[in-house]
Amino acid sequence: MTDLTSLTIAEAREKLKAKEFTAVELTDAYLSAVNAANEKLNTYVAVTPEKAREMAKASDEKLASGNAGVLEGIPLGVKDLFATRGIHTQACSHVLDGFKPEYESTVTQNLWDAGAVMLGKLNMDEFAMGSSNESSYYGPVINPWRANGSDKNLVPGGSSGGSAAAVAAHLCAGATATDTGGSIRQPAAFTGTVGIKPTYGRCSRWGIAAYASSLDQAGPIARDVRDAAILLKSMASVDAKDTTSVDLPVPDYEKAIGQSLKGLKIGIPKEYRVEGMPEEIEKLWAQGIAWLKDAGAEIVDISLPHTKYALPAYYIVAPAEASSNLARYDGVRYGLRVDGKDIADMYEKSRAAGFGSEVKRRIMVGTYVLSAGYYDAYYLKAQKVRTLIKRDFETVFHDGVDAVLAPITPSSAFEIGDKELAADPVKMYLQDVFTITVNMAGLPAMSVPAGLDGKGLPLGLQLIGKPFDEETLFKTVYAIEQAAGKFTPAKWW
Repeated sequence: MTDLTSLTIAEAREKLKAKEFTAVELTDAYLSAVNAANEKLNTYVAVTPEKAREMAKASDEKLASGNAGVLEGIPLGVKDLFATRGIHTQACSHVLDGFKPEYESTVTQNLWDAGAVMLGKLNMDEFAMGSSNESSYYGPVINPWRANGSDKNLVPGGSSGGSAAAVAAHLCAGATATDTGGSIRQPAAFTGTVGIKPTYGRCSRWGIAAYASSLDQAGPIARDVRDAAILLKSMASVDAKDTTSVDLPVPDYEKAIGQSLKGLKIGIPKEYRVEGMPEEIEKLWAQGIAWLKDAGAEIVDISLPHTKYALPAYYIVAPAEASSNLARYDGVRYGLRVDGKDIADMYEKSRAAGFGSEVKRRIMVGTYVLSAGYYDAYYLKAQKVRTLIKRDFETVFHDGVDAVLAPITPSSAFEIGDKELAADPVKMYLQDVFTITVNMAGLPAMSVPAGLDGKGLPLGLQLIGKPFDEETLFKTVYAIEQAAGKFTPAKWW
């Protein structure tokens, strides 16, 4: 029998229905894989074997009675940002020590309702703040990929690094993730996996620890385009508990896969050809353009003139919202508490001990830009820039462009503890240069592996779509996947 953990969700789903193996057997295969690899890769911060087997047993009963859900018996990993009832939920922060919520996030509840099985909680950058998964209280996640002939550990990207690494290393069939400025797409690119950040409002944010409420959006990381389509269909929904979720029917994204690209107009933004962009990224982009042309799409050059202002505007808006959202972690009702001489001292000591340096940096930046005298100069100006970025995309889509093809990352995965990036946070923030415009405009975007660089490491391309037109993304990136093939790391762990 094939190693059960090497099956995609689509393959496992069919074999479970055909009774080639049981959900309990599939779950046990994943639990064994996690048990063998987690010490080396550090992808899971909490594994839930009892809960997983209990859910798998219930799935087997449903499969036997013919009442199977669309994800019946499929073992998934959950990013530690999603609340899971009675189970470790700490956003990988010390400030939430011991927190086990009495409620379930809407997205994970949707997945359990569809029959999925929970393997555990996945590592991530603390409160989703980071592009390398090095800011987690539980230590960095190790990318399952290594450069040719090297044994150096690489970052998996962030903040959903645990989700991407676990999917790439076959430690779960798929995973939940979130994207505030590229946190689904960048780790997917670094690990050779597929990730989609849906349109803002497509998935409920209820029960997800908030970083920047107007930018955060949940989505899946999966092994291939079809699996991502299957997962997003179950994750997405309107939700009375989240007024930013949108009441629109959720299409069957799987049906879009394999459709013709004839008549589709794909825009190539000149502003994404940034100074100093590595030749390999430029080459990959040109290859992606050629593949889409071969598949029948029309390629047009476009301009998104306000792109250059996106990074500074994002690093005002996101920290401002974070400073407001993270004010609730004060040591009073739950999580870490460090006693002080009075309540103000207790607040200060708890927050100083509970938050890591990157989170503190962003809270301070956010508090500064919202303070009297600076609000108009920074925050209001950033919001105006955001409107202009959104308008750039609206103009392009109005002119008949169906989607935009662009790079995701300025490079492949870099080494853990990269001295240059550690010494200069702004250099780390530049990792998000191609991804943040999408969050500022609230658009859907999808990352697909498109090739390997000279070191044998995966590189991805992203497709940006019109609001709530994820179907076009699925059918278009499927054409890239068909041309590029799939990428799996050589096992060393």
